Amino acid sequence: MTQSGMWIIGYGSLIFKPPPLVSFKVSGTLQGYIRRFWQSSSDHRGTPELPGRVVTLISLDDLKKHDRFEGSVHSYEMRELDGKTVLHESSQDVGNLPDHDVKVWGVAYYIEPQNVHEVKQYLDIREQDGYTLHTVKFHVHSIPVNDENAKEIIDALPRAEDGHLYIESSVYIGTIDNPSFVGPESIEKTAKIIKNSRGPSGDNYLYLHNLTASVRDLQPDPEFTDSYLEALTHMASPK
Repeated sequence: MTQSGMWIIGYGSLIFKPPPLVSFKVSGTLQGYIRRFWQSSSDHRGTPELPGRVVTLISLDDLKKHDRFEGSVHSYEMRELDGKTVLHESSQDVGNLPDHDVKVWGVAYYIEPQNVHEVKQYLDIREQDGYTLHTVKFHVHSIPVNDENAKEIIDALPRAEDGHLYIESSVYIGTIDNPSFVGPESIEKTAKIIKNSRGPSGDNYLYLHNLTASVRDLQPDPEFTDSYLEALTHMASPK
């Protein structure tokens, strides 16, 4: 919350399905987190009998502290081998990774003061099944142009040590101790579940597909993609 309104940070479905009453948005990164489809979904993209998968954030601190993650971050790449597309998986020790080397692209929406209460009520209903609010720093990378109202609000933001403007606000995260957290889960298992799951909000794969496409559009350099999302989308594709 700011004196002028509220910022809503999105790293999952909020990227491609914004909340209502948005004034404007900026894109940027959350540093010190990875994004994984390790949150079970029985209310949106699955059912209680056959839960689907939706995204959450896992902090670098949690990856370092908890033995279940084996002190590593996995990266993925789909490669061509003998005429077939195969998964190449590698891992990196998290022990010496600084926060700025581990980041998630997302968006931040600005909500005018008169709309804050309504939007908060909407989000509290939408972001259920294990998600709770946490305060994070969102590093701004791109801003709207030719919008004087947005410019005034953005110019008032503080700057981080790297010179980027940042927003400090709340974000919904399914933490590793919530009942719906299923990680770490192999990418093969996650892909199979997503491929076969559907809930009241639609096909689980459509959620994944829309998120991956939206994140591609956010990243300024096409050479640097979210390798996890790209590989998972390929593996879960119904085609």
